Amino acid sequence: MDISATHGPSGPDARPAASAGRPLIPLEAVPLPLWRELCDRAAEPNAYYLADWELAVNAFAPGRTGSMALAAWQGAPSRLIGLMPVVPLWRAFGIALPALVSAHPYGTLCTPLLDSDEAQDAASELLRASRHAGARALVLREVALDGPTVAALTKTLRREDLRPRVLRWHDRACLDASRDADTLLREALGAKKLKELRRQRHRLAEHGEVSFEVARTPREVADALEIFLSLEASGWKGKHGTALAQVPGDAAFIRRATRALSEAGRCEIVTLRAGDIPVAAGIVLRHQDRAFFFKLGVDERFARYSPGVQLTLELTRHLCADPAITSADSTAAPDHPMINPIWRGRLAIADMLIPLRRNDPVVALIHGMLLARQAAHHAARRVLHFVRSRRKWSVSKTSPL
Repeated sequence: MDISATHGPSGPDARPAASAGRPLIPLEAVPLPLWRELCDRAAEPNAYYLADWELAVNAFAPGRTGSMALAAWQGAPSRLIGLMPVVPLWRAFGIALPALVSAHPYGTLCTPLLDSDEAQDAASELLRASRHAGARALVLREVALDGPTVAALTKTLRREDLRPRVLRWHDRACLDASRDADTLLREALGAKKLKELRRQRHRLAEHGEVSFEVARTPREVADALEIFLSLEASGWKGKHGTALAQVPGDAAFIRRATRALSEAGRCEIVTLRAGDIPVAAGIVLRHQDRAFFFKLGVDERFARYSPGVQLTLELTRHLCADPAITSADSTAAPDHPMINPIWRGRLAIADMLIPLRRNDPVVALIHGMLLARQAAHHAARRVLHFVRSRRKWSVSKTSPL
């Protein structure tokens, strides 16, 4: 079967019977009520695979549209117990071999949704559906390595005498929001750093009283989003043309997603102001008891006062004070210089290759090509970093004292 050519009914009212039993269907054909119910029952939170978020990405975000759904069904009438948005390997990595890859949902987490009460069956059904779709392997991008979803998949594979392969992994910052915020910040930053940040905040207050605002309602979120988009576009992302507001499809996706999620109480936008001036803003998603810090925008004219750090301190206090939230995923790059010193918890995030048949030479070929691509990517990044450092050195040598 051509794993890129499976089609089916579309729309939020598509009937479960039209989808059940089919290995791959268009993402928009997944019945919306069943998807949302699965999100509520998911063994592991992933706000980036919430229906309202991923459907907005799939509809508008350039390079991320046209995903398919690998679905696990149970019973009659069919019940959705597992869901993994996917794209073919050739589309994800330019490798023309039969494999399916986690669709990238803009956020840096692709952990599939498994029913917490049926996680083992859901994992088994996803593997079966993958085989039925013609795939020889699954590639899971950016999954929580130590979470219950990977545990369920690994246990299922072990039963079939199969073993997943970790392609790469890294730790990223997370917050234990069950703790007292002031104690946590004192332990993370130390008294000297906190004193310096208080001094910067007092200097920022010379431009107007410093306040922290949380937008929750759809109207509040829509207004706060425009502030965020303006701040993000005013910084280095704007200079590189990569701010959300500068790409029409990205702007359409984020406006639709935040509006829809705010209606369900799953999106907040936090803003730090000096008087009437917004100096920093961030988008925060919620799924079950976890928050996800999606993006941060700052007014770089106030850089000397560390507005991004000041906002993150207030967000930390806000999340720790919320009994509904026990943890927060920074969804940031590894070794992020701003968030890592503040949120000292760590999540192990991995890319994994899951074989679907024992001793399959095609899987070995896929594995080798992925590792070669990864090595080439790292080499290119090292060259780029060297060129940029040389340019900076040249400028510093030729600049007047």
